[in-house]
Amino acid sequence: MKNIIYIYIALYQDAEIVRTRDPQLLSQCDVVVDVGGEYDPSRNRYDHHQRSFCETMNSLYPDKPWVTKLSSAGLVYAHFGTQILATLLGTDEEDSIIPVLYDKMYENFIEEIDAVDNGVSQFDGEQRYNITTTLSSRVGHLNPRWNEPDQDTETGFKKAMELAGTEFVSRLDFYHRSWLPARSLVEEAIRQRFQADGSGEVVILAQGGCPWKEHLFQVEKEINLEKQIKYVIYPDQSAKWRVQCVPTGPNTFQNRLSLPEDWRGLRADDLSSVSGIPGCIFVHASGFIGGNETQAGALEMARKALTS
Repeated sequence: MKNIIYIYIALYQDAEIVRTRDPQLLSQCDVVVDVGGEYDPSRNRYDHHQRSFCETMNSLYPDKPWVTKLSSAGLVYAHFGTQILATLLGTDEEDSIIPVLYDKMYENFIEEIDAVDNGVSQFDGEQRYNITTTLSSRVGHLNPRWNEPDQDTETGFKKAMELAGTEFVSRLDFYHRSWLPARSLVEEAIRQRFQADGSGEVVILAQGGCPWKEHLFQVEKEINLEKQIKYVIYPDQSAKWRVQCVPTGPNTFQNRLSLPEDWRGLRADDLSSVSGIPGCIFVHASGFIGGNETQAGALEMARKALTS
């Protein structure tokens, strides 16, 4: 989403997409999205992870009502959405349908991405944003449009069967071959928690990408864990290490103990200087996750966060 959205703009339709965080490579790019620590539309820099970033659709366009913090997907949509819609619809940006569809697509598609990416809870008293991409809604969209002359429901029904069946089988395969085997890794990490840190509030997973949250909550409950685990440490795909906060529950972005406020949104040397920990890579602006070059560094981040 954060990258392919650009192919709908003629200027970038033949652009090469490069995935990197290397500053030298980024400096050569015409457009940088979701990395780089900069939001500067005059230079086509669209990152939202820096500490100073707080833009919303409403702050960019005061006539818009949405106050969900933008992700890089939302930033791209905010600055290029009308061009993208016009290109896809074969019209121009001045067409009267563009602003109507622009708002509708943000409210019912992009805002959900922004909110999830930034760790914004869907409910805080009042509902903050909509989620419209559920299986039920996708099946519903296969029904004939009310204004289509051919009200053939059979074709949509067959597509719905294929969609639901494929997703069911795919989900079962995931739970069987990925989710369930993760439990043993989580159990072992919890057993070894006092070797990770004397507090017993930090666990280290041997493998990255492990779906640990549900298992952790379940194991804690089963063994009547007195001290709740606050941080999980694991390797990422680039062999660096992450420290992630344990949420208060399986379906919330609220953390048991977020990373320190003065670390949030900082990167590299700035973060290492403030935290006093070498090798720091980043801490997310919302404080739910951070990174370090080494396991020892990530563990030290967790230990300092426990006492902050």
